[in-house]
Amino acid sequence: MPYDNSLDEQVFASSWEGEGTKITVSVYSYNKGAKKLQISRENQNNEGEYRFTKLGRLAKEEANGVLPLIQEALAKM
Repeated sequence: MPYDNSLDEQVFASSWEGEGTKITVSVYSYNKGAKKLQISRENQNNEGEYRFTKLGRLAKEEANGVLPLIQEALAKM
């Protein structure tokens, strides 16, 4: 069965913004199934627009910024 966007329910989402980057922590449930944590990164380009990029490694500042968001997301799961 192919992925159906209409079955993907966002339960929680919150973002941390740093210098030229935004990391979003969210919880999704697909087709009323198990809730799952998603962490994504967006970097700002020269025009100031955010574009998705590989999350990769986190700097200490980033990890400290998203840790409370992860804990909040876990409470929603």
